[in-house]
Amino acid sequence: MNHISENRKGKEQKVGALSGLAEADLVVVAHSKGLNADQTLALRRAGRAAGVTIKVEKNTLVKLAIKETSLAGLDQFMSGPTVLLYSKDPVAAAKIAAEFSKKNDKFKIVGAAMGDQILDAKAAMVLATLPSLDELRGKLIGLLLAPATKIAGVLQAPAGQLARVVSAHSKQAA
Repeated sequence: MNHISENRKGKEQKVGALSGLAEADLVVVAHSKGLNADQTLALRRAGRAAGVTIKVEKNTLVKLAIKETSLAGLDQFMSGPTVLLYSKDPVAAAKIAAEFSKKNDKFKIVGAAMGDQILDAKAAMVLATLPSLDELRGKLIGLLLAPATKIAGVLQAPAGQLARVVSAHSKQAA
C-alpha cells in the first residue's frame, strides 16, 4: 500500500512539473516514434539554446496537466510517443520543432496551441517562418535608430559647410 502512495505522489509531482505548459505562449506537440538517444539529445540542446523547454512525458499525465486549462484541446494530439516543446517566445518552439523535423523524418509536428487557440500542424509550421521576438526587437531598434542617424547627418552637413566657407574666407583674407 505504501508503494502505491509513493507512485501516486510521483505522478502528482510530474503533473505539477508540467504546470509551465499553461504559462507558455506557444506549445508545440510532435510525435517522435523511432528517435534515438543522440537525436533526442540534439533536440534538447537546440531547445535549451533557444530558450525552449522540451518534455517527453506520458500522455495520460499531460492530459491531466492540461485538463482544465486553455490547452485542453491539445489532448487530441496526445497519442503515441509525444514530445512537447514550449516557450515564452511565441515563435521559438515552432522554429526549433520545424528545424528538427527537416533533419529527422521520425519527428513530426502534429499540432500546437497559442494561448487558447489550437493549431494544426500546417499552422504550427507557418509560425516557424515568422521572426522571433529578438529578431523583431532588433529590426525595430534598427528602424528607430535609422532616422536618428539621418537627422544627425542632415544637421551636421550645414555646420560642415559653414566651417568650410569660413575656412575658405579666412584663407582668402590672408
